[in-house]
Amino acid sequence: MTFLQLVFYVFSAILVFAAAMVVTVRNPVKSALYLVLAFFSAACIWLILQAEFLAIVLVLVYVGAVMVLFLFVVMMLDIDLARLRAGFTRYLPVGGLVAALMALEIVLALYTGFGQGPSPEAVMAGAEYSNTKALGAVLYTDYVYAFEIAALILLVSIVAAIVLTMRKRPDHKYVNPGQQVTVRREDRLKIIKMKSEKPSSTESST
Repeated sequence: MTFLQLVFYVFSAILVFAAAMVVTVRNPVKSALYLVLAFFSAACIWLILQAEFLAIVLVLVYVGAVMVLFLFVVMMLDIDLARLRAGFTRYLPVGGLVAALMALEIVLALYTGFGQGPSPEAVMAGAEYSNTKALGAVLYTDYVYAFEIAALILLVSIVAAIVLTMRKRPDHKYVNPGQQVTVRREDRLKIIKMKSEKPSSTESST
């Protein structure tokens, strides 16, 4: 076993452990931190596979921006942990079945290839090779429709998140912007006229 293979197995074990902790830990803040660890381990594996662009994007975009924002949102929200754990055992059989099917699919893809021939041997690229250029060429030629569909799905999810956030809830302190604009000074400020009184000499000396 070479040193590169040893590093690959180490980061793979960390990735599997962090992914398992994401779905099993009870604290949502710890779950988000384990997801950051999983992303970082996956980025290290991509570096081993000479996919530097994907590794940097995973660290900068997901770990550095998305997950930090998600962690702040989780920390600011008042999440009822008891309510979240209430239906865990009820959906456990369905979750176990889905996990078993996914594991079976991964095993079939790794060992049988779904009836396809053996994959070609990996070849080390030269120093002039740019995986960023190759990825962009494939993404915007062969998979341009899939890329546009993914962008459309993300746009719909953003709009749905905004609608769910801005909806009126009974415990939400909502302020109508139209009422704020039409407010008058007389409604908020009351000026009282009082006569000025000059203090006496005894009060001023004390």
